[in-house]
Amino acid sequence: MNKTVFSPPAMVTIPVTGSDERFAVRRIFCAGKNYADHIREMGGIDTSRPPVIFAKPADALVSDGRDVPYPRASQDVHHEVELVLALGKPLRDASEEEAGKAVWGIATGVDLTRRDLQAQAKKHGGPWTSAKAFDHSAPIGPITPLDKPFADQGGRICLSVNGEVRQDGDLGQMLWPPRRLLVYLSTLFDMKTGDLVFTGTPAGVGPVQIGDRIQARIDGTEPLPFTITATG
Repeated sequence: MNKTVFSPPAMVTIPVTGSDERFAVRRIFCAGKNYADHIREMGGIDTSRPPVIFAKPADALVSDGRDVPYPRASQDVHHEVELVLALGKPLRDASEEEAGKAVWGIATGVDLTRRDLQAQAKKHGGPWTSAKAFDHSAPIGPITPLDKPFADQGGRICLSVNGEVRQDGDLGQMLWPPRRLLVYLSTLFDMKTGDLVFTGTPAGVGPVQIGDRIQARIDGTEPLPFTITATG
């Protein structure tokens, strides 16, 4: 058997609500522009197009209540609270029924964004990688397992900074509800067990600063609290 040059990195795992087991993460897919009010607050007007799809590395996740260091190379980092879907089955060219059955659990996540770098990328028509896929850019709470197939429905999604509510929306406001989003992703990628999908954010995104205490909540999931600390 061939030996690797270096030892492989440790697998990224997330706690599971009500269990000492952990969910092993494979990849992270993210949907941008999936709430009309957020599209408008970012200066857009077209809500008819499919969401913008981008990715984050699995080791960008921050779980278990750990603090989040303010990222390097940015002066304008924004919070974006999002429902996260955790897949327990593979999907390829799936139906909505198959998509619902593939969701093993759900969680509250926050897509941290280097907004200044994103603005530069948009200006020059470049990719969002440096704005979205940096270290510690994906805080996430425990995954709550589902006891039946996932069904698209409403529910409060909100985020506060130092006790002040910044984002306060409803999951039913998604332009592409979770199952439809999974169907779309399954036409672009072979979705696998262990994949996570961040499903987009409602209006109210805004900057965070060192020392800020963030509290994100979504109905049906565990809350996600974390603190922004000095750059690591």
